[in-house]
Amino acid sequence: MTQENWLGWPSREALSRVGLSRARRNLAWGIRALVFGALLWSTFTNDRAAGGWAWVAGLGLVAGCALLARLFFRLTYEHRLWPSLVSLLLMMGAAAGARAAGWPVPALVLWCGCAVTALERLPLAAAVPCTAVALGAYTVAGDDNWLTAAVTVAGLGLAGYVLRLDAEARGTAQRLLAQERAARVAEAESAALDERARIAREIHDVLAHSLSAQLVHLEAARLLIEREPPGEFRDAVLERVVAARGMAREGLAETRQALSALRGEMSPVEDFLHTLLEGPDVGNGRAAGARVHVEGERRPLRAEASQTVRRVVQEALTNVRKHAPGAAVAVRLEYLADEVALEIRDSGGRGRAGELAVSGCGYGLLGMRERAELLGGTLEAGPEEEGFVVRLRVPA
Repeated sequence: MTQENWLGWPSREALSRVGLSRARRNLAWGIRALVFGALLWSTFTNDRAAGGWAWVAGLGLVAGCALLARLFFRLTYEHRLWPSLVSLLLMMGAAAGARAAGWPVPALVLWCGCAVTALERLPLAAAVPCTAVALGAYTVAGDDNWLTAAVTVAGLGLAGYVLRLDAEARGTAQRLLAQERAARVAEAESAALDERARIAREIHDVLAHSLSAQLVHLEAARLLIEREPPGEFRDAVLERVVAARGMAREGLAETRQALSALRGEMSPVEDFLHTLLEGPDVGNGRAAGARVHVEGERRPLRAEASQTVRRVVQEALTNVRKHAPGAAVAVRLEYLADEVALEIRDSGGRGRAGELAVSGCGYGLLGMRERAELLGGTLEAGPEEEGFVVRLRVPA
């Protein structure tokens, strides 16, 4: 036995009831009920302590010891040595008082219980003296011969130590199980990160390169068209090429955002909102007069939650551009304790509320609602007194 084992507490896993089977839990409660039932029975059947006030005192003794025992179990679980020793000594003092008042059986039961639980739950450096005092008092107060007393004392001491070893073995098993679960979670996360990195490489090699090449060709086409003499056909073609170039640029930007999300390198959501709503292209089909308001303590979000917030904002702004062009937009992002809340509100436009209400808010918002529900969140969208509102809440 090393000095650390003598001076150290049993682990919290050992002192808790986690890991006990249902049969052992029922057995433990049965033993407790049997002990306190025996205390009550011996109190009411004692001829020397018969009578109203004596029975009241006996009930008070049993109830007080029950509370002290519960306190002792809680204090030892919290590894508080001196309060634990005080509660244990109070129980042994109550046993001595019961013996002096004419209740020998409750006194012997209390001393035996203190001896066993001390060995089971206290550091051995403190448990051994407490057990020695409790068993010494049991031996002196008992009426057994020396051989019976010695066998009883040895059996109680062995029982307490076996319970301690059993609890430590159970605690060790719980710790190993927790470590195994953590290792499996880490392995699963590592595998997920590797797969996401592989998908990001594939997207970069195929889609990003393709969009970049399209941008180069569209820019070259724009330059060639601008060299031609002005005319209706030339201006129409140039307008289409410029629009296609803009869509390709936006697609490339969103592809890069998706790649960053897959690699876990996304910029903060609030920065994305400011760039999206207050950038130089706001009036170019995004949302005129947009405002962003961020509340709460800012913190990094999970990639899934961050991506959902970004996609909902983009979809809501697309609906504003389609159904309420020129409407003012207000976006509010709030960081809560365990989730993030997003609200996109516009000032309304012609036909906006009726069209989207009839169409079920569009398939885009339906997809965003499904995305939010997959994360355990919610998305609500609908017309209000003035304009249209989209509200998103997802765990973060």
